Amino acid sequence: MIEKIKDLYRNCFGCEPLAVVKLTGDGSNRSYYRVTGEKSSVIAAVGTSLEENRAFVSLAEAFEKSSVNVPKVIALSGDGMCYLQEDLGDKTLFASLKESREKGEFSPDDIALLCSVMSQLPHMQFKVPEYFDFSLCYPVSEFNERTVMWDLNYFKYCFLKGAGIEFNEGYLEDEFVRLAKMLLDDDNNTFMYRDFQSRNVMLKDGLPYFIDFQGGRRGPIYYDVASFVGQSRAKYPSSVVERMVDAYLQSLSQYRVVAKPHFMKMLSLFRVFRLLQNLGTYGYRGLFERKKAFVETIPGALHQLHQLLGEFASDFPYITELICNVKELPLFKHSDIKEL
Repeated sequence: MIEKIKDLYRNCFGCEPLAVVKLTGDGSNRSYYRVTGEKSSVIAAVGTSLEENRAFVSLAEAFEKSSVNVPKVIALSGDGMCYLQEDLGDKTLFASLKESREKGEFSPDDIALLCSVMSQLPHMQFKVPEYFDFSLCYPVSEFNERTVMWDLNYFKYCFLKGAGIEFNEGYLEDEFVRLAKMLLDDDNNTFMYRDFQSRNVMLKDGLPYFIDFQGGRRGPIYYDVASFVGQSRAKYPSSVVERMVDAYLQSLSQYRVVAKPHFMKMLSLFRVFRLLQNLGTYGYRGLFERKKAFVETIPGALHQLHQLLGEFASDFPYITELICNVKELPLFKHSDIKEL
């Protein structure tokens, strides 16, 4: 594979690369390398799925046509399994906010940057579909009942069963079906990034650039807002979340008018769903793979989920009771949990 990367670089720039260094992975099957030479530094991406690579390259083109900052795809190998893209550096939005996150205090500049990112989201959601064929999405083309149930079952099998928690599968499944219906009870003819969060925002020359969008598909507007403002490890205070949501809604008004009370209820519902989904990931990475950082994230996610479920206790009484009990288990007690 290294030779393929070198060949692609030589064909693109007409010279030998000086170094090919593998970058730390993000948990996916994709591999990334920084390739440096006398003329330029680029990032080589090597995938295991031709369809996933095709989705990324096609979406990158649609983003560029929509005037959204993403890494430019510079060259693609003949078999489509490897491509070179613009090197955006190493600074993510998540990393840049580390000090603020640890202090629990976000500066006006931090908030302005976060609001700037959120104000760009409606542009992606409504403009990208003008330039993108959703049949190219990977692994599925839209957010639907089937994909919702995949994620909810991930929570059931990788978190609940992974932690050895007893539950009534019939009651849980009934409420999963109800949740799926409520999530899909809105127009979804927009682009859904799917993994829209601060780790997937790079900062270059002070401007945000967006990465890891290859899982994008057709879906509702609320999902990505919930993903970003509800990112457990980002630890955004409620006042900052409110500012980000207001920035999003102001930008959204260019494309669609949504009554704020309705939007906020749907946002809370999608945050519940995303937290259930996240707990599946934390369960798999933490309880199965024994990665301490993911186990340490579970108490905060459970606390957020318990708070948000208060608004939907009559819709999901069994899930609400289950989470209330689970968060009190000794395994998930944590003294540093902060309020939303």
